[in-house]
Amino acid sequence: MESHKVEVRVRYEETDQMGVVYYANYFVYFEIGRTEFLRSMGLPYGELEKANVFLAVFDAYCKYKAPARYDDLLVIKTWVTRLKHARVEMSYEIWRDNETQLVVEGHTTLACLNEKGRPQLIPDNLMKLLKSVYTKGEI
Repeated sequence: MESHKVEVRVRYEETDQMGVVYYANYFVYFEIGRTEFLRSMGLPYGELEKANVFLAVFDAYCKYKAPARYDDLLVIKTWVTRLKHARVEMSYEIWRDNETQLVVEGHTTLACLNEKGRPQLIPDNLMKLLKSVYTKGEI
């Protein structure tokens, strides 16, 4: 499994009245991890959209381990955990304190859709990239 890491700093507007990251914002962090993961492989999400390829989240899960707070520096780790012909599952861990404190873990499953919102096979160029970092099981 090859993972990608990206850092984000918790902004004030991402927290609740107690200064703790609002729970739904972790899904935003997952998206940051996912888009930067693709960018790091040379395929920014905007390029997929130009080719009428859309990755729509149809399943999302997050398990909360510890609170993140305003101004924490977080590390988002992202990797591919399942790969099928028309969908991909990506998993995430979000860490703080120099990757010593696990904050959340989770995953998203994305369906590959065309410009009409209909399922389609993952295009060859994207499948090749995803296969290069996916090391479990068969496609």
